[in-house]
Formats: sequence, structure tokens, C-alpha cells
Amino acid sequence: MTKAIRFYETGGPEVLKFEDVEVGEPGPGQARVRHNLIALNFIDIYFRTGRYPLALPNGLGSDAVGVVEAVGPGVDYVKPGDRVGYLIGPQGAYSQARVMPAEVLIPLPDGISDRTAATLMMKGMTAQYLLRQVYPLKGGETILYHAAAGGVGLIVCQWARALGVNMIGVVSTDEKAAIAKANGCAHTIVTAREDIVERVKEITGGKGVPVVYDSVGKDTLMASLDCLQPRGSLVSNGTSSGSVVIDSQLLAVKGSLWMTRPAMMHYIQPRAHMLDMARELFDHVLAGRITSEPQQTFALADAAEAHRALESRKTVGATVLVP
Repeated sequence: MTKAIRFYETGGPEVLKFEDVEVGEPGPGQARVRHNLIALNFIDIYFRTGRYPLALPNGLGSDAVGVVEAVGPGVDYVKPGDRVGYLIGPQGAYSQARVMPAEVLIPLPDGISDRTAATLMMKGMTAQYLLRQVYPLKGGETILYHAAAGGVGLIVCQWARALGVNMIGVVSTDEKAAIAKANGCAHTIVTAREDIVERVKEITGGKGVPVVYDSVGKDTLMASLDCLQPRGSLVSNGTSSGSVVIDSQLLAVKGSLWMTRPAMMHYIQPRAHMLDMARELFDHVLAGRITSEPQQTFALADAAEAHRALESRKTVGATVLVP
């Protein structure tokens, strides 16, 4: 038996239960992974609250690092003893150990610690596909990024700097602004005392930006659109404040704008492409261009408390759970 978080109904953090579960032997194409660290992501809240539906009861979490304990027949991607991480696959990462499809496991380089890797699976790979695939940045652009001091945001700050991109980061407090700037964000906008559109126009000399990455959603939609240049692109990569509903005519009125709602699953497959993405990310980390460590740590048994902290915007950077 091992311990895991399970939930039987959607709702607040209190629906998360810390329980004994049975972890069997891996079958064909599977591997059993013993977790060292588990990453907390905002998408976990979407599953817990039912915004993203799951068949219940179920586990939670899709992002962890650990060691392969055993592999099933036909598995040659990994072997017992390998350090691995993953960010896709069935829900259930909030556990001490689990059986996984072996094809989703990413081998970890020796030069990258578990603590660093735990912040790179979902968050670092998200930064990769946002900056390198959804809207491929070449260097020299000025971009607007919401939640710049979040787990993904701090990696984006550093990656943008490495690419020679002038990043404007939106944050909620002066403390978070200082952290974003320390990680490479060229300009910050503190929503507690500054207007997003006015500051973007001021920074860009009235031109606006070619792309906005908006993980907030409903509350920032109009500001994001108003910050764009004609034919600019809104990348709606999250909806922490609520879902985005938009009339396509509004995109025409505001400058023939483009809008996309990307999902990791459509940018990470097949496996060879996923490994290429990870290699690019790891190369930046090994070269010292991106550094990343968890800023908050909770015991797995305290997952509900970790969710409350994330939802209340009390966290900065990445948060991990310790099994």
C-alpha cells in the first residue's frame, strides 16, 4: 500500500482526501515510478473544481519527478533506477508511487536536481511551447505576459531575456514585480496601482505589443486586447479568473486580431518531439540561462493547504509537494 490524494466530488480544497491506495506491477508499456517531488499547477485546481471534468472518484496531478522502480513488458524507453519526470498522462501524480505509461516519461540529465526538475516539467515545457511554438519569438520583440511572477512566469522571464525579448510582466504586488525583474523581466506593471493598457502604451510609445500571453482570462481579456497592435495575437493560456467568451467581431473591430487557446497535448506529441522540447529547456538550464527552484514546499498530506495558498495568490514561483 502507498499514500495518495483522492477526491470523490468536485469542490473546494476540502474535497481532497489523503488515503491508502494499492499500486500494482506495471503491465505492457508501463512503468512504476516512486515520486520524489510532485509539482502543483493551477490546472490541478480546474480538475478539482470540475472546470475540467473527470470521472470520479479519481486522483489528481499530472506533473512529478522520481525514480523508475519497475517496467512492464515491451518497455525500452526507461529502465529501473532511471531518474525521470513527466507532465502528461492520467491524473494521479499526487501520490507516493504510481504506475504510468512509460512513453510519457522524460529522462532527467545528471546536472539537473530533482528540485529543479520538479519546476520544469509542466512549467518549463509550457514556457517552451508558448515562446517557441505557439508564437515563435525570434528576439527583439516586446511582449506582454500576465502572472509574470508565477511558476511559469519566472521561467518565461528568463527565457525571454535569453532570446533578447523585451518582456513586460503583469503582477499583483510590488514584491512580485521585484522578483520578476530579478529574473529578467524588462518592465513590470503592478495591477494594484497601475493601469495595464496605459502602461503598455507608455512603454511602447503608443504602438502596443504584437503578442499578449494571458493566463488570467475573464478579468484581463479586454485589457489584453487593447494592448495589441493591429493583427496582433492573444495567446489565452489560462483562465484563473474565469473562462473567456468573445465575439469574433470584436477581434475585427480591435485591429483584425488573432486569438488562440493552446493546449499542451497538441504541442508536445509525438514522444520524439516532447524529448526535443525537453532537451532545449534542459540546455538552457545546464548553461545557466534559466535557474528554477521551488519557492514553497508542502507535504503531500497537506495538498489542500497548498491549493488554498495557490488560489489566494499567496505563492510566488513554483510550489511542490513532498510525498
